[in-house]
Amino acid sequence: MQTVTDAAALRATIRGWRSSGQAVGFVPTMGNLHAGHHSLLKLARARADRVVASVFVNPTQFGPGEDFERYPRTLTQDQVGLAEAGCDILFAPEVATMYPFGAAASASIHIPVITDTLEGAHRPGHFDGVATVVTKLFNLVQPDFAVFGQKDFQQLKVIERMVRDLSLPVKVMSGATLREDDGLAMSSRNQYLSAAERQRAPQIHATLTQMRDLFHQGHAWQALEQAAKARLERAGFVPDYVAIRRAEDLAEPGAEEREGLVALIAARLGATRLIDNLPFD
Repeated sequence: MQTVTDAAALRATIRGWRSSGQAVGFVPTMGNLHAGHHSLLKLARARADRVVASVFVNPTQFGPGEDFERYPRTLTQDQVGLAEAGCDILFAPEVATMYPFGAAASASIHIPVITDTLEGAHRPGHFDGVATVVTKLFNLVQPDFAVFGQKDFQQLKVIERMVRDLSLPVKVMSGATLREDDGLAMSSRNQYLSAAERQRAPQIHATLTQMRDLFHQGHAWQALEQAAKARLERAGFVPDYVAIRRAEDLAEPGAEEREGLVALIAARLGATRLIDNLPFD
């Protein structure tokens, strides 16, 4: 596997691949990779002739007081895992490469409506940063397709809408959420949990599962949201939101809608903010 930090070197290599008709898959990440990330690489590897991954901790998607400075940077470890998962090139740019005029003076992309709720409501500007950096990466890599994890469900939907709205020639694919044996969704932020918090963290997935099962038994989605929020609070969480939404656009479902829904939770456990989701179908 080759590691490059320079945009020109990245483009030159990919240009050579394309000249011989090879298909390019892309997996963008912020690093500190785990088995969930590696599964996305393997998904891309199975469908492309060449696979590019990026590791870039993007400053514009972190708000004031969030964990940009302490977000783990583990590039050497990431390189080993990516090579084993079949990556051909790791693109690991500096901030100046991605934001040549500085992050604060950068052009920004805003995807309306779908970013106004859930994560967008609790982390203002977060999805502007995501949309901007992903567009920049797509412009640099010019992949045939890109793979994103379903764990960040709203992010996945924002990127799907952005690609369609801007007519970007990239197919967006999704990889299933990987979980620990007790149901906790794999996440780089799990390492922040204390031993006691780690024991309680699987309650998020258990709550999502209960919401799905009770919904299929005929319970109203509004009542399920309230009951799930109370359950998490009793378990020591501080929920930002507990929501049942249409999977397609994250709008509130109609009273009679019973298909195409997803439950989403964001909650703090101690100092750590965890997110997870579960499609009902």
